Amino acid sequence: PLAVRPAHPCAHRETPGAFIHAVCRRVIGRFCCGEIYSVRVLTPRYVLYGAMLASAGALTTALIAQYGFGFEPCVLCSYQRIPYAVVLVFGLCALAIGQWDHRGVAFALGGVFLASAALAFYHNGVEQQWWAAATSCGGGGTLPNSVLDLKNALSEGAMPRACDDISWSLFGLSITVYNTVLSLALAVGCFWSVRTAHG
Repeated sequence: PLAVRPAHPCAHRETPGAFIHAVCRRVIGRFCCGEIYSVRVLTPRYVLYGAMLASAGALTTALIAQYGFGFEPCVLCSYQRIPYAVVLVFGLCALAIGQWDHRGVAFALGGVFLASAALAFYHNGVEQQWWAAATSCGGGGTLPNSVLDLKNALSEGAMPRACDDISWSLFGLSITVYNTVLSLALAVGCFWSVRTAHG
């Protein structure tokens, strides 16, 4: 009698996520039994790498704008770099440890990005004169008594840029708007990965 060859356990199945499985198989080139690195497996594992890459890109862009093009940051601009630096330090520590809780890390990163979005939105409100800045932000210092004092203060960098001064915009929107959108998108991605991993 003819022997019937059993189907491979990793054979393609017609499921709603078949397209995602096929893409994952193409990109990664690795298989598993029953599921081919579905979104539930991929997201918790790689969310840290994506968050670190986005944070490194944001910090690099800010530093290039400051030291390459002369855009001096205000106090709130400098504060907005802190969450991205925290993500990088946190990510490096997690990678150094090796065995880290993917869901816990994703949840923590989501909280950091949510705080970053809140800070960026607050700064945008200061730029739009919706509310006053809680910090002096370049506006609370004593005024120079003469032109010479003003020149000396400018040369020494003693007068920081005011937080409501929009030094750069694209399509009529300041960088704070783009930072708010980016941080919110990253936060949603992190929290969504926790939800899919749990479900």
